[in-house]
Amino acid sequence: MGDGAMYGLSDDDLDIQARARALADELIPFEEQAELSGLPGDVTKAHAKRARELGLHSTNMPTELGGGGRSTLQQVLVQEQMGRVTNALGWVAATPPSWLPPVATADQVERYLKPAIRGEREECYAITEEGAGSDVDAIEATARRDGDHWVLNGIKWHVTSFNTADFCFFQAKRIYPERAVAPAQPQHLMFLVDLPSPGVSVVRTPAYSHTISHHHPIVAFDDVRVPAANLVGAEGDGMAYAREWFRFERLMVAARCLGAAGRLLAEMTEFARNRHAGGGPISEHGLVAGMLADSLTELFAARSLTYETARGIDRGGDIKIAHAQCSMAKLYSSEMAGRVADRAVQVFGGRGYMRENVAERFYRELRVERIWEGTSEIQRMIIARQLTRRGPAALA
Repeated sequence: MGDGAMYGLSDDDLDIQARARALADELIPFEEQAELSGLPGDVTKAHAKRARELGLHSTNMPTELGGGGRSTLQQVLVQEQMGRVTNALGWVAATPPSWLPPVATADQVERYLKPAIRGEREECYAITEEGAGSDVDAIEATARRDGDHWVLNGIKWHVTSFNTADFCFFQAKRIYPERAVAPAQPQHLMFLVDLPSPGVSVVRTPAYSHTISHHHPIVAFDDVRVPAANLVGAEGDGMAYAREWFRFERLMVAARCLGAAGRLLAEMTEFARNRHAGGGPISEHGLVAGMLADSLTELFAARSLTYETARGIDRGGDIKIAHAQCSMAKLYSSEMAGRVADRAVQVFGGRGYMRENVAERFYRELRVERIWEGTSEIQRMIIARQLTRRGPAALA
């Protein structure tokens, strides 16, 4: 979990961190059941209720809307603890779209945002396409104005949580009537789409390496009509909202990777202390000791980087620097956690390859952290771009 004095955490920081750790500890006993047979709906609802009781739901949302109003650092502390739990059980500490309040209309706040903050509604994002992943500008989905409605078309991939959500954010490029003069650069638009809606259908639901209850289907939008009131913000601002969402999610990915690595390190250290071979505990064998030492060192570095990035956002400043630093946190933390998971499987040996073992589950689950919300390669491009424009002193 880390020491408050070591990381300069306040009493308020430590309080919410402790509450998040308590929730994670309550969820951990359900991991194996979730892996092997899934959890009944009433159990999941009870977990979500518990998260709200502990003040761990909507920590990123303004207090005036019913959210927790927590600092970025405190949001990181919560998500770090949720990252200690496999099978996405920690997703009950949900974070509705923090970029939405400044641009949402009063109607959108009442119909979508406040219910999401109260845990009554859940969103998903329909952005990625078969030919457009980290390069969001390559999307081919379209939006056409038709009177007081918009008509949406496109096929979206990896629509995470579609099976549990009741509305989605759909990103598209505007198309114009033939007689209209289109802008030189296609305009990105973001829409709120209720689920289910006529014209929205699941093409298929692929199986993924991890085993969690939130699916990631391929979803078709065929002439889906939404009211003009469901356009989010101004025409042409859709890409800005996507970038803001990515920035937030990249930092939260980093936080959850800290939690996963911390859990793995604790588990494999305990096992290495008690597992004897060659006349003593394997923790005293040089090769195993080296894996433990490397894991601890990298976790310390990743946690320091992620916490400081969060503090920088809380202080305010250049948003492009924050964007690059969130990429740095995600890049290093996700790759660090992947290395720790690989070492953990090795330390546990044959046990580490059993699905009942936390190392095996994290070994599968953490691989995607280097892909979604922008691949490691994209993070390096973002970092390098800001580095060459601003110099190293501005970023580190």
